[in-house]
Amino acid sequence: MAGIATLALAYVLSQFYRSFLAVLTPALTAELGATKAQLSFASGAFFITFALAQFAIGVSLDRFGPRRTASTLLLLGGGGGAFVFASATAPWMVTAAMAMIGVGCAPVLMSSLFIFARTFSIARFAVLASWMVAFGTAGNVIGAAPLAQAAEAFGWRPVMAGLGVITIAAALAVLVVVRDPKSPEGMEQGNVGFAGYLELLRMRVLWPIIPLTAINYAPTTGIRGLWSGPYLVDVYGADALLIGQVTFFMALAMVAGAFVYGPLDTMFRTRKWVAVVGNTIGLAAILYLALNVVTDVTTVTVVFVIIGVSGGAYGLLMAHARAFLPPHLIGRGVTLMNFFSIGGVGLMQFATGTVVTANVVPGEPAAAYSALFWFYVLMLGAAIVIYLWVRDAKPEAVANTGAQSKLERLR
Repeated sequence: MAGIATLALAYVLSQFYRSFLAVLTPALTAELGATKAQLSFASGAFFITFALAQFAIGVSLDRFGPRRTASTLLLLGGGGGAFVFASATAPWMVTAAMAMIGVGCAPVLMSSLFIFARTFSIARFAVLASWMVAFGTAGNVIGAAPLAQAAEAFGWRPVMAGLGVITIAAALAVLVVVRDPKSPEGMEQGNVGFAGYLELLRMRVLWPIIPLTAINYAPTTGIRGLWSGPYLVDVYGADALLIGQVTFFMALAMVAGAFVYGPLDTMFRTRKWVAVVGNTIGLAAILYLALNVVTDVTTVTVVFVIIGVSGGAYGLLMAHARAFLPPHLIGRGVTLMNFFSIGGVGLMQFATGTVVTANVVPGEPAAAYSALFWFYVLMLGAAIVIYLWVRDAKPEAVANTGAQSKLERLR
């Protein structure tokens, strides 16, 4: 339990780093001359490197275990990237720092999920994964109003340097405290190394899960971590403190959403339809913003809260995929799905930067954000439609059956 607690604290940092740019937007624009497109690119760099690292991390988890995998990357990438960010003198340095931090944070949650998958039953995986995400999402809370206040009081550079020290300390704690789980007795070996990913991609049962896994988290993270700041500045004239307050409520909603999703599959005996209903609620909230770009800050905050709660289906979708994974591919399986989740966010960050830039209308700041919200609506809507074809994995059908996942695989 001490190891899980240490990884949970490290995951708080991971969540913080993926969402803090929105609050620092005014400072980075004023001091470094960073444009919206450059900040979008920097945010996307975090997610793209995070996603690409998943392949090597999956192999490393299956071969070397979570302790060495998580501690090494968090120390070098996370801690080192924070110091590069603190010393940035140009927008490209912010992008480089975010790319380093992305690699550093990439193994933290996956190490936890690997331990859950090896230690607990499939039926408990959704709750454990969702609650780990919920706890870590506290980093979103810290990256909102508290970060804005700290940056206002001490300056963003000292704050980032301090975070670098904290990240290095967290990495060392993981190295000392985390214990690698034992491999199941008699576990088949199957494909080794990167070849295991080809085996996973041949499993047709995973195909309809992948698009929603890739898109589900993107609107929530994109709005909370990047676009909430420019949107509130351009449309409502908000300052850093107001941005911090609005995003603080959205961050709390994201925590609540992850907690809420955790037990719902067990309560309703379905993973598929919980995910469908939850994501449809989020789609409706984003559609409201697309149709009503200019309302008032209170209404926007309420809609952001709904998006934050409904976008917390990550743990549920991971559990849905986990139900079909063979034991020897647990590490690579969870990292493959996480690749699509984080990679989808990264690609959407790049894409939304282009969408917003292409739809700028002088004197009408709302036009660009209308296009942004419509883009999210179309992408999330398409992913939900594809997911409707997925095979359900009901908790009672897979609980306590180590061999069941093999029988349910479709090739």
